[in-house]
Amino acid sequence: MDLNVTDNPDKKRYEAAIEGHTAFIEYIKTKEKIFLTHTEVPVALEGKGIGSALVLQVFEDIEKLGLTLVPLCPFVAMYLKKHPEWRRLVMKGINIA
Repeated sequence: MDLNVTDNPDKKRYEAAIEGHTAFIEYIKTKEKIFLTHTEVPVALEGKGIGSALVLQVFEDIEKLGLTLVPLCPFVAMYLKKHPEWRRLVMKGINIA
């Protein structure tokens, strides 16, 4: 799924507008790290793979920016369990159970 994901620093979130709704991942960013704190997909869009597509594009941006990921959001942690190749972004010492 190809979403148009943009970083909205004013709201501290990555977001994508789909069918008149906005899906987003909230974050806290430092110079070297990004803490993904909450993912939200509107009920009208649930079950369409939008959350996973959003996480994937956010991970691609995090990698491009050279940031270290701290996954505090349960949805992001679940995505990492299913896609262990992205664990390369995760801060050392964090265990994704």
